Amino acid sequence: MKIIWGLCLLFLAEGLRAVHAAPVRRTTSEVKDNAAPKEEANILLFGILQFSETLNYVHETTEAKIVKIRQTLRSHEGTLEKLNRQTEQAAEVERQIKAAIESLQAQMAKQQAQTKMTKDLLASVEQQEVELQTKVKKLEMFLNTSISIKELQKRAEEQSNTLIGLQHWTQFQKENIETQNEQLSKLKMMSEAKT
Repeated sequence: MKIIWGLCLLFLAEGLRAVHAAPVRRTTSEVKDNAAPKEEANILLFGILQFSETLNYVHETTEAKIVKIRQTLRSHEGTLEKLNRQTEQAAEVERQIKAAIESLQAQMAKQQAQTKMTKDLLASVEQQEVELQTKVKKLEMFLNTSISIKELQKRAEEQSNTLIGLQHWTQFQKENIETQNEQLSKLKMMSEAKT
């Protein structure tokens, strides 16, 4: 910008120096000959001034556009960095959810195996109780002594208490599995919502 104005002033000074350096009195033919170069110099200086103003305007508008472009780029870079951080956080949350789901699935598999074993044991105990009660009834018919019947009743009562304990434990296992199923469902929904 300063260079352009310097050049303009230099040309203007040269033109003015040429005008002042000429002698004051001249003949008409000399004046006509000098008038043409002065007029050409003036036109040239006017053109240079217009060119420098246009160049200055283009420079200023281009600089303003470059500033706006830089601001826009900085804004977009900030947005991209923010999106990148959010993507990384979402990926980390997804990894954590997957790990939690895998852990819950492993726990559920173990509990289902335990529940199956408990159900089998409970069915076996119930079968034994039925068999024991059947034996007790048969023995009551064949035995008339009150001592052996009391012992059998005591054993049946112990078996019944064991059976009740197993039923409570089975119920606890069922509730535990239902709780984990609910947690797994929630985690699956969260995982599906993130993806």
